[in-house]
Amino acid sequence: MDLDSTFAFKPTTPLEPTTSEAGVTAPPQEADGTLLNELIGEWKGSGLNIIWRPVQESLGSDHFLEINVTSEDLVFEEIPGKIPNRGFLQGGLFMTGLHYLQQVSDSNLNAGLHVEPGVWLSIPATVDPPVPATVARLASIPHGTTVVAQGFLTTANQAPQIPVAPITPFAINSPGSTFTFDEQTLSTESKFRTGEKGLTGVTQDMLNSPNSILAVPNEKIVRTTTFQVFTQANAPLVGGGTANTAFLQGLPPADIPPPVLGPNADAAELTATFWLQTTEGSDKPDLLQYSQTVLLNFNDISWPHVSVATLRRKHRLL
Repeated sequence: MDLDSTFAFKPTTPLEPTTSEAGVTAPPQEADGTLLNELIGEWKGSGLNIIWRPVQESLGSDHFLEINVTSEDLVFEEIPGKIPNRGFLQGGLFMTGLHYLQQVSDSNLNAGLHVEPGVWLSIPATVDPPVPATVARLASIPHGTTVVAQGFLTTANQAPQIPVAPITPFAINSPGSTFTFDEQTLSTESKFRTGEKGLTGVTQDMLNSPNSILAVPNEKIVRTTTFQVFTQANAPLVGGGTANTAFLQGLPPADIPPPVLGPNADAAELTATFWLQTTEGSDKPDLLQYSQTVLLNFNDISWPHVSVATLRRKHRLL
């Protein structure tokens, strides 16, 4: 995880300034990574992972609802130096960044679920395209998906307002056309849902909205920095996207011989919100929560895969 102690980004030649049509030049823009750097350190805690997995229909269903009560370790470290980007339509810019490693396990079954190395970037405002200052998360997931999610950060002197995060599937590109399945109701028996020991501690409220476990009624939050990123293009953002292995995404329809429809499980879209919070009496952020939804597309349905966690800063002994 550690970078070499002598490594630091430094452009080998100067970055070009931006020159407008009127001949006015501006020096390379530099990102303000102050708020992003508040993530630096090790965070540990627990959460919930809910994913609809594909099943071959010959087994009696096209889906299986996996529910995991999770334990998590998340480490952020600074990337030394200013990270240069050079442009054709505008001059260069300097970003700052963190690299991180996330490890998630099923705490009921003592089973590893997720390893994610990645980078968070603080990006200055740009003139071409005309986009204000942003943050971006670049992630690699060993199941066969890479992610670039870009968005904004905001701060407020209060606790976050955490919305509902439904897991109900819907027709691809039609969120209003939903499908409800027996697996979403714990009191309804199903062999296509996690059972027995794996469900220890799971309640119906968790399935109604995994975000329900993010409530911290015994904490007084005095400051929140919210990082919200997404892969789909939303104005004024034009960046972001996912990439999947051939097994996951399948082939273009014209190349698929009948009766294969594909994909197996295309991770088509991601949205994530991180709430970095400072509790009363703390001199720096000490509570990190997140809610992430990935849409897995298969059998003409988008299946929400929701992951949430509450993490606390781990204080190292001197």
